[in-house]
This record gives sequence, C-alpha cells and structure tokens, in this order.
Amino acid sequence: MSDEIKPFQSYIHDIEKALAAGDATEHTHRPALKAFTEDFSAGVVATNEPKHIECGAPDFILRKGSVTVGYIEAKDIGKSLDEMEKSEQLNRYLDSLTNLILTDYLEFRWYVNGECRLKARLGSPTKDGKIRRDKDGFQGVAELFSNFLSHRAEGVGTPKELARRMARQAHLIRNLIINAFQNEPEGGSLHTQLAAFRDNLIPDLSAEYFADMYAQTIAYGLFAARCTSKTGLSFTRLDAAQNLPRTNPFLRKLFQYIAGYDLDDRIAWLVDDLAQVLAQADMEAVLKDFGKHSGKEDPVVHFYETFLKEYDEKIREMRGVYYTPESVVSYIVRSVDHLLKTRFNKPQGLADDKTLILDPAVGTATFLYMVINEIHQANTGKGQQGMWNNYVAEKLLPRIFGFELLMAPYAVAHLKLGLLLQETGYEFLSDQRLGIYMTNTLEEAFKKSEQLAGFNEYIVDEANAAAEIKKEKPIMVVLGNPPYSGLSANRSVRILPDPKTGKPKQELTWIGKLIEDYKVVDGQPLNERKHWLQDDYVKFIRFGQWRIERTGGGILAFITNHGYIDNPTFRGMRQSLINTFTDIYILNLHGNSKKKEVAPDGGKDENVFDIQQGVAICLLIKDPGNSAPSKVHYADLWGLREGKYQALFETDVNDTPWKELTPNSPFYFFIPRDEVLKPEYEKGWKVTEIFPINTNGIVTARDGIVIDFTSQELYKRMAEFADPSINDDDLRYKYFGNKAEGKYPPGDTRGWKLPEARKKLQSEPDLSKYIKPCLYRPFDVRKLYYMEHMVDWPRTDIMRHLIHENKSIICPRRVETVGDWQHVFCGVDIIDHVTVSLKTVDYLFPLYLYPAEGEMQFEGGNRRPNLNPEFVKAVSEKLGLKFISDGKGDLEQTFGPEDVFNYAYAVFHSPTYRTRYAEFLKMDFPRLPLTSDRELFKALAAKGAELVSLHLMESPVLNNLITGYPVTGSNALDKVTYDDNNQRVYINKTQYFEGVAPEVWNFHIGGYQVCQKWLKDRKGRTLTYDELTHYQKVIVALKETIQRMAKIDGLIPGWPVE
Repeated sequence: MSDEIKPFQSYIHDIEKALAAGDATEHTHRPALKAFTEDFSAGVVATNEPKHIECGAPDFILRKGSVTVGYIEAKDIGKSLDEMEKSEQLNRYLDSLTNLILTDYLEFRWYVNGECRLKARLGSPTKDGKIRRDKDGFQGVAELFSNFLSHRAEGVGTPKELARRMARQAHLIRNLIINAFQNEPEGGSLHTQLAAFRDNLIPDLSAEYFADMYAQTIAYGLFAARCTSKTGLSFTRLDAAQNLPRTNPFLRKLFQYIAGYDLDDRIAWLVDDLAQVLAQADMEAVLKDFGKHSGKEDPVVHFYETFLKEYDEKIREMRGVYYTPESVVSYIVRSVDHLLKTRFNKPQGLADDKTLILDPAVGTATFLYMVINEIHQANTGKGQQGMWNNYVAEKLLPRIFGFELLMAPYAVAHLKLGLLLQETGYEFLSDQRLGIYMTNTLEEAFKKSEQLAGFNEYIVDEANAAAEIKKEKPIMVVLGNPPYSGLSANRSVRILPDPKTGKPKQELTWIGKLIEDYKVVDGQPLNERKHWLQDDYVKFIRFGQWRIERTGGGILAFITNHGYIDNPTFRGMRQSLINTFTDIYILNLHGNSKKKEVAPDGGKDENVFDIQQGVAICLLIKDPGNSAPSKVHYADLWGLREGKYQALFETDVNDTPWKELTPNSPFYFFIPRDEVLKPEYEKGWKVTEIFPINTNGIVTARDGIVIDFTSQELYKRMAEFADPSINDDDLRYKYFGNKAEGKYPPGDTRGWKLPEARKKLQSEPDLSKYIKPCLYRPFDVRKLYYMEHMVDWPRTDIMRHLIHENKSIICPRRVETVGDWQHVFCGVDIIDHVTVSLKTVDYLFPLYLYPAEGEMQFEGGNRRPNLNPEFVKAVSEKLGLKFISDGKGDLEQTFGPEDVFNYAYAVFHSPTYRTRYAEFLKMDFPRLPLTSDRELFKALAAKGAELVSLHLMESPVLNNLITGYPVTGSNALDKVTYDDNNQRVYINKTQYFEGVAPEVWNFHIGGYQVCQKWLKDRKGRTLTYDELTHYQKVIVALKETIQRMAKIDGLIPGWPVE
C-alpha cells in the first residue's frame, strides 16, 4: 500500500467500523476525520472543541503553527449536502470564512469566499455498513484537500474589500458571543460585562445588542491598532491590545480587557482569524486616502458605511445611520460660525475659545471634522501656525465634544479626528484624549461615585466624563445629523417591576419625560396616537432644546427628517420650540419620494441623502435673556441633488432667501400655508364628529400567518399551529426563520409568544369559527384568523359591529402624498390598518352599531345608527326632513343613515372637493359640507349609492365586462406589466387582460394603484376562474367610478356647497 493511499484506507476502515456498530452519529466519525486530515499534511493540527461548536463554530479549525489554514463543517453520513448548502448555519460560515470544507464524511465540498471550488466523493454507504468506493474517489479528494490546505487568502488591498471582510467576520463573532452568552451561567464573564454596561451606559441593553457592541469593539479595535502597527504580517490580537491609540482610552482599555490575554477561547479562534486578515492586508493601500477629506468623498466614512451595510443593515436602519453630505455639513457649520459672530458677539465665531460645541449623535464625526477645519483655517490663516499645537491642547480639545452609542462609528470618529489633527501638524500628548465619548445621549446624565476596578472602572470613567459634559458643561452649540428611526431604539417608556407588588409597571425614561412637553398644545393634550413623536430625531431635537435652555442661550443646528415642520402630530413640538427659541430658521431640502415631491417648475426633486424621507436643516437660536416667542423664517431648496449640493456650498444662513412666517394655533406650521379657504372648509363636519364611534384598522403583527387568500389555506395553517406533534422550534423556523427581534425568539414579541398562542389554538374544538372576511386592500377581501391570541390589535370593541350586516367609510387621518386627496373607500368587513395606504393609518367609521352579546337590544331594533345627534339635527334643519333611524328615507319627508352615508361618499369623491380642499385634507380627517338644497342632497346621495354599490362589488353593472382574457395558458402570475399601446395587462409572457384603458390602469385609491396592486399581491400564485373574473369586474368598477366622479362634480352648481 503506497503512502499516498494509506490515509484514505485507514479513514474508510474507521468509518466502516463505526457504521458496523450500528449506533454511529456525526460525532462518531470526528476522530477519524481529524486523524485523516492530520495524516494528509504534516504540521496541520485539526482542532475539534465541543465548547466552540456549542457556540456556533465549525466542527474543525485547521492550523499550521499559529496560522489558521481553514475550517471543516461535518454532517452525518447520508445527510443531504445540497440541503445543508441552503441552511442558515452554512450560509453564515460561507459569508464569514474564506476557506471551508463541507462534508458528510464521504463527500467533500471546498468553498473559497463562499463559492464552491471543488467537489469530490470517496464513495457511498451500502446497506451492510460498507463503503462502495467511487472510481477516482481517492484522487479527487486528495486534489481537493491539497488545494484546501495550500490555499492562502489573498491580501486585501482596498478599503471596500477590507470593510466587507471585517464585517462578515464580525457578524460571525457576534453570533458566537450570543451563543456563548446563552450557554454560560448567570455569573459568567459575559453576563458580568453585560451587567456593567447596563449599570453604567445603556440600562435597557439587550444581550443581542451587547453582542453587537462586543463584536464591533473587537473588529474596530483590531483595525485601529493595525492602522498604527509596524508588525505587518506578524500582527496578532495581542499586538493590537498594545497598539491602540491613547487618544481613545476607553476603546484601548475595553479592547485590552475583552480581547487581550484572557479572551474567551470559544471566541478567540475567530478573533485570531480576523487579526490574520488584517495582518495580510495591504494597509498602505487601504489607508492611502484616509484623512484626505476632499470634494464630496470621505474615505473613512465610506469604509465604515460599507462595514455597517455588510455587517447588519438592520442596525443602520434601527439607528438611522446615514452619512451626511459635505455640502450640508458645510452650510450648517458656516451658518453657525456666522450666527456666533453676528448674534452672540463672538468675533472669532467657532474659534472662540469659550464656545463649547457638542455633536450628540457624532457618528463618524463629519460635523466635528468640519468644525475643526474651520477653526484651523481661522487660526492659521493669519500666519499663526506656530501657535496651533498650544491652541489645540489648551483651547480646542477641552471644548469639542461628541457622543456616540455604536462602537464602530465611535472608533471611526476617533480615528478620523486623530488623522485630521495629525494632518494639521498637531502632535498628541501621551495622556491626551479626544472628546468623543461612548454614551447614550438620550439617557439621563448622572455620575457614579463608587470606586470600581477592572472592566467596571473603564465603563464608569467613560460614563462619568460624558455625564459631566451632558449635564454640567455650558454647551453653546449643539449640531449634527441625529438618526431618523420611527421605531426608535431609544424608548420613552421602560417596564420595571413595582417594588411593592413585584408586578411590571411602565415608567417614563428621562427622554420620555422631556418628550411629554411635545404632547401638549395650547395647554391641552393632543388626544391622539403620538407614534411619530417617538422618532429618534425628535428626541434629539428635544435633547438639544433642553441643553441650550440649560445653558441659557445658544444655537441648535441639525439636519433631520422634515416631517415635524407640517405634520399635525408635531404641533405641540412646534409650539414648544417657538416658546423656547428667539429665531427659528427652516431650510426645507425636500426630496421626499414617499410624498412624491416634485419641484414647483414640474421638474424632478431629489434627496440629498440616499433615503426616501425628505429632510430639512433647522437653525434654532436662543438669545440669552430673551423670552419672547420666536420669529420663524422659512426657505425651500428644490431640484436635483447636485444642484442642491452646489447651492449649499455657495450659501449660508446670511444669504438664504428667507420668508418670515406667522405660525398660528392650533397647528403652528413651520411651512407656508394658503389658508384663504380654511374658514369655508371648517364649516363642514369632520368625519369623526359625524361618526363618533370609530377606530383604526386591525394590526395583526403577523399578516403572513393569520391572513390568506382562501379559508382552506388559512385553516390548514392554523391546524398546523394547533398540531401538538409539531414542536415549537420546527414551527418557529418554518414561519419565522432565525431572525429574532431584540431579546425575543424569532416571531415572538412582548405581547405574543408562540407557545402560548399554540396552547390557545389547541384548546379550541372548532378552529374554523375564527375565520372571518377582511378588507385587506381596495377590492381585495381576504380571510383573517380573527382570534385575539393570534392578532395583536384586533380592535374588537369596534370591529364586532362589522361581523353583522353593516357598512363603513374608511379613510386615514392625514396623508403624506403630494397632489389631490384620494384616500377614501368603503367596506362591509373588518379592515386592516393600511387598507387604503401603506403610509397612513386607516380608520373605520361604521354606519350602524349593534348591542354586544348579552346586552339588551337597542330601542327600536337590534341596531342603531352611529351618527352624532347634533349632526343629524343639523342635516334635518338644513333639509327640512325628518330623520329615520335605519335604512333610507324617501327624501321627500324623511332621510335615513344610509342617505347620509351615500351623500358623504359622493362628496368625498368630488374631484373639485379633493382639489379645492387638498391643503386641509392632508392635515386631518375630511370634513363634510352640508347643503340646504334638498334636490342636490337627493342627487348626490343617489350617485353615492352607485359608488358604494360598485366598491362593494354588488352593482349589476359589474357583470358587463369591458375587458377580455383571450389566451389559454397556465394562469400563473409571474410578472405584471402594462402595455400602454395595446391597453393590455400581462400576468406572464403570454397571457393578458385586454381593453384596460390607461386612466383605469393608473387609477389610485389612497396609496395604491388598484389594477397593479391587486395583481402584484398575487405574484407566484395561479389565478382561479373566480379571481380572473373578479379582476375584470374591478376594471369595470374603476371605469364606472371615474365616470361617476365627473357626474358628481357636474351636479354641484358651485363652491362652497350651500
């Protein structure tokens, strides 16, 4: 037997021996694979550590000396490697590990950077436990292992590729830490460190986010150390602990503690692997452009953004992290400099050595970079370069501060400002740090007095320094780009156990208490859902307002989401800012693709960021001692992105064409408003005043589980959830995957737990009784599993009225789109909260109310109208008709609830009504003008009834189809396209509906293009006969709607309606 064949023969012999025993598992064969690998190549050590594997490491780590060669992931003989390739576990490895083998002990697949390079198989098992050898199997596996063991990762030479490699490995480090945390006892080192962070920095820090911080600390600690290291290829994590710059003492100490000599060996293998990647990187090429911040590019920031995008895009979204264009930063910084000189008697502007400056969401320090540049130019432009070192040490570093909560940008900010100051000629003293601190700006500032050691000491030192700046330093300028995140990661309410009862109770956080000031207008509560007041940018504005008030005067300068300048929910916020500041400057940069904003000249309007949400710059000035309500100044900047950049570079607050506004109660808009028609419009009755009992639509929080197209499909899924033979983990993985939200397992939320919901389902003898129709989208009635244990917000108290014979008007409180209002529909079923538009919350206004089960019937019947008696009285007096409480009147002597309903529905569909009152319809629920013309009321009610019948799909007109479906085929809905020339709507390459006019195809109800939306929601399905017919009836309904809307306008002799 040749020496080359011997390892294979021994290996197969060991496998066959284990199989013959009859109780082999994938673990049984590990010693054989270890021996084979080590015999195959001298000097290679294959480590198989069960503790590592428990935490998510591959089965084998192969090393030559201290260098990691590659990894092997082994599955039991007979397991499908094709299926394993699709698994979340393997994809995680392929994303992060450059050199990997996947095997079932007989077949081997070699991957480099996630791509399969070679496959080979020794043989296949027989029923008697033997291995049937494949021809050329030894040769194929030998070639594969030779390539695998000799592979050397290419040295990285670009910032983008290094950021990607770092991110992928950091992502795997995070997963290892989460698993290690779950597998260690309460008093373990990771639990102790998490407790220290919670006690001193982030009180509600979850284990998952702690793992994020940990992984990013390691990744950016290694990177920052490698930037200054001279060791090159011999660079290790132990070198890193010594080479981190002293300008960042927190990162230096933290890294030394968590990634130094005592690093948990469950994690150390991968950290060493990342250090190896950095050792092999061409750092001269990577760092070539760092610190050279010119034009519109910032290499340091682009490096970080690439890292964050590859690491976890959800973190970027949750924290609202986006790079601020240099032109925006330039405008803000130069404007602040001008205002300090002209409004605060500081001739040196930003260079004034008594002016303290804070960026409370410093990110990668783009604003502070520009501030330091401005100051440097002001100081050295007069031939004073020789004084720069002294100025920085004595007059600059002690007054420039930044706060950051994410570890990666925190490290980048230190690196970036350190490089900038070096470029200016400054030399750091050995014990001098930059004023960038790891802290949560939105947490209350308080200093810890206890003397602590080790890990706690580092965190307390950082927290105390940040607390002093936040609370005690007289910050005069607060500037920056705070995160925009509607679902804020910084909660206004936290749940704590009641010290007396032990039961959970809600308590406002520090920032939550401050935000309460924004929930009052003219001394009265807003009385509405205040969801958007929880956006992070609102909280940062409130923090900046608090900080400037505490100083007594100063400037708050941010670029933020522009929603607060005109959204009614923010009227209390606007009034609060008016009462705090002396002057408010709002430069609206627009760019809101959600609202489909268009420039006044009809041209394209683009955002200065790569986001959909429009933005605005605010400059809020508080003169010391001046308590008068502020003046509000407003300007627009429309057009293409490059044009906006140029304009921002060329102007500042001094030469922007401002228009002075006079914000009035109750909305206090920070935007010009044409209010000429406001008195006329407000004579109408608001829909909430007409139908006093109303609610927003249901929120299931899991539409994909509890809503389906047919009762059969929905029942089948619920039966699966109720099946006790299926365990929770399998069901969770099937329907929710591996993506957990916060501290809960995948699919679970604070109010919904999969095991509890399943127990409730299992206790139900008749699962089908909860299946109800639900108006999901316009003309799209689906099946809903309407059970409180499966739907998070079922709105049962109101929706129960729709279980009976009824009808409702559906519309949102406000809309965001530019153009005429079109956000109204009707239904007879339960509705979803986004039935009319994804960008709004839709409300349901039932026409009739029914007594609850067990209650006595209403007087005069089993239902009563949901109409305000005062409104009924007003209509009766206007028309001279008597009200009847059910159905329709004869409109000669009587009128009924359905006449009112139909009249309102007609008016709301009047094109002139929608255009004339567009400004007000965006802001609040629609108002209904009343007529005293009985014939007009009668005619509009008739047209409204026709529209209602069309929209409920009850009109006989719908049977007269106006389209064709001429081609036989699969009816599979693959891709929806519209052929304008031939008026065809294609559902796949060969089949289409013909005769669909452009005005019908483009018709919108709310935010949905109905003809397109109905089909797109069914992509991947095979359309049934009933669905094909229904769609063609929808086309009829839309065409008839367009015609009737024109007729409604023709009936109304003039405006206002009288």
